[in-house]
Amino acid sequence: MLHASATPNAGSAAERVYHEVKELILTNDLAGGELISEGDVATRCEVSRTPVREAFLRLQAEGWMRLYPKRGALVVPISDHEAHDVVDARKLLEEHAVRAVVDDPVAVTALVTRLRENLAAHRAADPDDVAEFSRIDAEFHQIIVAAGDNPLLAEFFVGLGERHRRMTTASVHRDVAVASRILTDHQQLLTAIEQGDADIFADALASHLAGVHDIRTGGRR
Repeated sequence: MLHASATPNAGSAAERVYHEVKELILTNDLAGGELISEGDVATRCEVSRTPVREAFLRLQAEGWMRLYPKRGALVVPISDHEAHDVVDARKLLEEHAVRAVVDDPVAVTALVTRLRENLAAHRAADPDDVAEFSRIDAEFHQIIVAAGDNPLLAEFFVGLGERHRRMTTASVHRDVAVASRILTDHQQLLTAIEQGDADIFADALASHLAGVHDIRTGGRR
């Protein structure tokens, strides 16, 4: 549900609308294929149509929306092609990071400690709070990539974070069992890192991403 920002210094009206609508897309509160109007958003956010139009144009430029004059804005669905591309990129980056740290006991210990803290917070989170659950999920994988000590790759991975979150929230909405699977899979990934076995990690990660995001092996659907 859209509602106005309560933060007086949150920036311009267009900036506030942009962030609020984008968050609704990322958390699947605005699902792919849904058509929304400038007027509805303007009313709910208590702004004029001008900042809403500016926010919509920005969201369209980033690929989240497709605008149709006099009809509204369509939330662009997650395509099979996009899902495969995001998963492929994540596998490459996360496996690379783990292979970079497994031979360094100090780095492994530091990484395992942070992942345990994340997993504890994830288990304590309410699965019904999909936004928070997906945020902690994304953080788990970002911690792994950051441990690879390659700032360029880490920054690129953070750039995937929004698409990652959107895919995760869509998966949790699709199947309530996904949340439990994520926690189980994360424990397996953590264990593989703790054991210093990058091959087991790579296999577990591939299975995790395919299962959570319903990705079929053997090519794009």
